[in-house]
Amino acid sequence: MNDHAANPNALPKYVQISELLIRDIAAGRLMDGERLAPEREMAESLATSVGTLRKALAILEEKGMLDRLQGSGNYIRHGADGASVYGMFRLELPQGGGLPRADVLDVSAMTKPADLPQFGRADHATRIRRLRYLNTTIIAIEEIWLDGDAGAVPPNALSDSLYHFYQKHLGFWITSAEDRVGVAAVPEWSPEAFTKPVGAVTGYIERFSWADQSEAVEFSRTWFDPERAVYVQRLK
Repeated sequence: MNDHAANPNALPKYVQISELLIRDIAAGRLMDGERLAPEREMAESLATSVGTLRKALAILEEKGMLDRLQGSGNYIRHGADGASVYGMFRLELPQGGGLPRADVLDVSAMTKPADLPQFGRADHATRIRRLRYLNTTIIAIEEIWLDGDAGAVPPNALSDSLYHFYQKHLGFWITSAEDRVGVAAVPEWSPEAFTKPVGAVTGYIERFSWADQSEAVEFSRTWFDPERAVYVQRLK
């Protein structure tokens, strides 16, 4: 990681680091009571400054996920509310965790095609296609359909977290989702950078997402490489 983000709409670097740590805690890669490396060493490993790291650790402390003991160090705490902007992102690296990132491939407003399942209230939608990463590992491609009544989506305003974009720019928050996990063939629009060729059968997720209405506001399809990522649902 570095402190300069190529995407001007990306989450601030300290938020990205806090999100990475939250996902590592949820995945069990950081254990309850574990002492983190010294801050300077940790900052170097994340290619960031100590000041940026401390802002990230302050977020974890606010969430009750970190004890910062003067003269002793920083200690992980489990059992707190680890609310995350990636809280509904279920794909993780095989060893757990990983910070989600995305390259936008296409953003298009159009009439909903006949092969889409019923969702939302409008007859039109915004289609967003993206290449997904965990850290620097390419893991998936996705196609998101946002109902036209939810608002317009300027291509140059998208951040790595669509749900964060929805809240900040469109004024709503995804509160629930339903996933259907199976296998499907990689679509013809898939970029060469994706690790599975067009037509190959791979991991597949369909998701309906809801905000504050009875109709789903979003429908998405994700094709993921099961050799590079796993679908994880934790029950508490």
